[in-house]
Amino acid sequence: MWAHERHSRIVALLNERQRLTTETFSAELGVSKETIRRDLIELELSGKLSRVHGGAIPQSVPVEPSYGEREVLHRLEKHAIARAAATLIEAGMSCFIDAGSTTQALAQALLARQDIQIITNSVRIASDLAGNARLDVVLLGGRIAQELPATYGDQTVAEIGRYHLDLAIVSPVGIDARAGAMDYLWHEAAVARAMLEHARRRVVLADRSKLGRTSRMQICATSAVDVLVTDAPGGDKSVRQLQAGGVKDVLHAEPPAAAPARP
Repeated sequence: MWAHERHSRIVALLNERQRLTTETFSAELGVSKETIRRDLIELELSGKLSRVHGGAIPQSVPVEPSYGEREVLHRLEKHAIARAAATLIEAGMSCFIDAGSTTQALAQALLARQDIQIITNSVRIASDLAGNARLDVVLLGGRIAQELPATYGDQTVAEIGRYHLDLAIVSPVGIDARAGAMDYLWHEAAVARAMLEHARRRVVLADRSKLGRTSRMQICATSAVDVLVTDAPGGDKSVRQLQAGGVKDVLHAEPPAAAPARP
């Protein structure tokens, strides 16, 4: 049985029985427990189940859209947020930028800049910015995620720990006044969390659809966010709640220009 066939069978069994042990999976699929453990790790990384002691349970949190889907969702708003966030980065600064569709837009806004050091786990961001010799771009080492072209894992987090930069700019799945900034996958959250911990100023990019939204893994508490960059207006209820929760400053992006009407 091929790996993708085992993965489909594992998910189907969980949906049917809700909780299964590693031993049961092994007997049902006719493979070793070591193989099942590797399968469960991969399926948890892709957000299709949650591992528990001795086995697994179905993933109860709604699955996050794929990266391709996220790229087109709220595209104009993300580019407006990126342009606003770019104003926070001055010549001579060093900054972490994590992988995501909004931070990818930020990279586009930085293409013509100079004298900035950018350290990222995003393969696409590093590739886009590498053509500008006036920027110092560092791609963090580590394992390559399948869903999102980015590095992650212990090596990535360890490399982040070698730095202490001016800014960390991350784009989480959501940010809630009580739950804080959150990501869907644990390895993405671990990288973003490490970046925030090793920067003097912490910046979160979030379009209005992410405000008040929670997910599985906390990146940081709301009170740890120095600047929230969003397209939501100042009077927005979610913005006020986040400020009451401890967000220190909010940078409001200019409303995106409307797409031209079709003839």
